Amino acid sequence: MTAFILRRSLQSVFVLFVMSLLVFIGVNLVGNPVDMLINPEADQAEIERVIRDLGLDRPITEQYWYFLVNAFQGDLGKSFVFGEPALKLIIQRMPATFELALFSLLIAIVFGIPLGVYAGLKPNSKISKTIMAGSILGFSMPTFWVGIILIMFFAVHLGWLPSTGRGELGTFLGVTSSIFTIDGLSHIFLPAFNLALFKLSSVIRLARAGTREIILQDYIKFARAKGLSESRVINVHLLKNILIPIVTVIGLEFGSLIAFSTVTETVFAWPGMGKLIIEAIYNLDRPIVVAYLMIIVFIFVTLNLVVDITYSFLDPRVRIKGEA
Repeated sequence: MTAFILRRSLQSVFVLFVMSLLVFIGVNLVGNPVDMLINPEADQAEIERVIRDLGLDRPITEQYWYFLVNAFQGDLGKSFVFGEPALKLIIQRMPATFELALFSLLIAIVFGIPLGVYAGLKPNSKISKTIMAGSILGFSMPTFWVGIILIMFFAVHLGWLPSTGRGELGTFLGVTSSIFTIDGLSHIFLPAFNLALFKLSSVIRLARAGTREIILQDYIKFARAKGLSESRVINVHLLKNILIPIVTVIGLEFGSLIAFSTVTETVFAWPGMGKLIIEAIYNLDRPIVVAYLMIIVFIFVTLNLVVDITYSFLDPRVRIKGEA
């Protein structure tokens, strides 16, 4: 097991290094931030001074080397626009994005697994067909369009929920979040549901497919033949086995929830990392873009590592195959 974890960890470090190279070079090839930062009427001396101050006069290989050295010390560069460390600006926005992603994931799990299992157990019922039709809609509808419709219906037409902002924050066990207040919950529900819709559909389809496959296995028939109750067969024998692929997907989907929350945060004016990165791209604020992408890559790599290790515990054949 130690060798398996060590090998996966080294692979993760290598992926981080390669991605840092690709991200840094890719971002530095797009546009010229000097054009966005100085007055169009500035003279050549002023332009050269700004380029020198930002370190853009150095070869890109030298810039990357300094970025790599500073990154090991926890410094991912200073924002061209705000003049503050990019990591600090992102960390300030991170709790709002994590809170939104976690609440979205909770919605996907709480509703997705029971609905998927029901659709798998009773595939020909009208309710199951409705569930599966709904999951197709969840895959098909664009996130920004669903967000606008939710705002128009629940905020503008019915007036039940606020359309923008994070709402009042509360503190519980040292953690500050909007989910600890009624006002905060009313603000997070619409953006979280909008962000969860695609993931909810994925969990439903995975749970249904797993249920249809597992329910025909001999050990399920044997459990029923022994006279075990249907609830015990489902909760113990069926759920345990369908959770393996779902754990994998949920782990990876959490990373994508954070990475792709930019559209939802923009539509609902949610003050998270996604809104910051949109502004940084608009202003060609390279340090923030690079820092954001590296944090997202780090989250994805870490989640993959955790999922691989968890998966190896649930299914020892994976560990044995990986060590071979």
